Amino acid sequence: MAQTDVLLTKQPAPQTVPACELPRKLYDVARNTGAYTSSGLATAGFRSAKYLVDEWFQNCYARYHQAFADRDQSERQRHESQQLAAETEALARRTQEDATRKVGARLQDMHCWKSELQHEVGELDAETDLLLAQKQRLERALDATAVPFSIATDNLQCRERRQHPDLVRDHVEIELLKEAELIRNIQELLKRTIMQAVNQIRLNREHKETCEMDWSDKVEAYNIDQTCAHYHNQSTEVQFYPHSAKFEESASTPETWARFTQENLYRAERERLASVNLRVLIDSILRDTAEDLRLQCDAVNLAFERRCEEVEDARHKLTDHLHKTLREITDQEHNVAALKQAIKDKEAPLKVAQTRLYQRSHRPNVELCRDTAQFRLASEVEELNTSLAALKEKLLEAEQSLRNLEDTRMSLEKDIAVKTNSLFIDRQKCMAHRAHYPTTLQLAGYQREIVSLCRDTRPGPRR
Repeated sequence: MAQTDVLLTKQPAPQTVPACELPRKLYDVARNTGAYTSSGLATAGFRSAKYLVDEWFQNCYARYHQAFADRDQSERQRHESQQLAAETEALARRTQEDATRKVGARLQDMHCWKSELQHEVGELDAETDLLLAQKQRLERALDATAVPFSIATDNLQCRERRQHPDLVRDHVEIELLKEAELIRNIQELLKRTIMQAVNQIRLNREHKETCEMDWSDKVEAYNIDQTCAHYHNQSTEVQFYPHSAKFEESASTPETWARFTQENLYRAERERLASVNLRVLIDSILRDTAEDLRLQCDAVNLAFERRCEEVEDARHKLTDHLHKTLREITDQEHNVAALKQAIKDKEAPLKVAQTRLYQRSHRPNVELCRDTAQFRLASEVEELNTSLAALKEKLLEAEQSLRNLEDTRMSLEKDIAVKTNSLFIDRQKCMAHRAHYPTTLQLAGYQREIVSLCRDTRPGPRR
């Protein structure tokens, strides 16, 4: 038993006989050629040639047959037209549904790529901002190196004002030259890194712009396809566009379309990773350069302290020797005075002895005798002259020693003054100036943050 509740998806075709071409029937038309025909008869006032009854029936049968054939042909065409209309309607519906599904799938693909591009644009934008912050740190760190370089050069210039013999190429000067060379190398490194950061920022922005243009095109295409997906047969916005089915010569294929976006994303991702690596490198450079500068600063400060201790120890010893020399000068002055007094004291006995000899030389005749007194007076004069000569020689030696002591005193005082000047230069000029050396955080590019923090926590001057 046939089921009567089957769901029909289209109107059933009418039950007809299968269309086929009817055979053409041939009729034999009788001609008026016999004895009873009117052929050749001349009848006045009547038709010269009349049809026979058989001819009339044959003509009617021919008309019947032609009418039946035409109706049958028309019926077949009508049924074929209805079937074709139903098939084309179903085909158009299926094609439209398939096209709508393909447009929906295209929308999903575009939404996926659009989301990827939007995410990559956001990542590149955030990465560019982070790299800009690192670039600003580099610029602040480069500006911060101007203070250490000024301090190092100023220290070298100040130490050139040391006097002889303290104008030496000591360990402090060697460390200061190392510091100045280190700062110059760091400045060159920071400048090169800044240029590298600027180029990377430019590349980030170029690829971000490329992704944004691709994203913008996909947004526009997405809106167009979304509008197309909402069109249906009852839409009032649709109209005929006869030449819209042509393919543009510049149109891309799905493969080239996907590869274009993939390459944009790949290049953007590559530049973003390069930017991340550059930020890590910049952070490492800033940290290492700041630590190197602070270590060299500590080395210079330690060299200054040791040199000041050496100079202070030398000045202390020179001062001690000066005090001893001054005491020795005083003693030697007393010795010179004593020697002069001793020489002066020998003049009276010499006068007495010489006067005695002179007076005894006036004795008359035989009284001018070389007696014991005469020998003793002569030996006394000789002894006194010998003593005076020894005293005068000793006086000369004492005076020369006093002069040497005076020269030594002047040399010691000069050396003490030189050492004092060197200590003043190293302590009051150089080390006092080095107290303004930037901190590690300032050298690492956090100067603004440190200043603001100091203003918030310590309103007074920074010690």
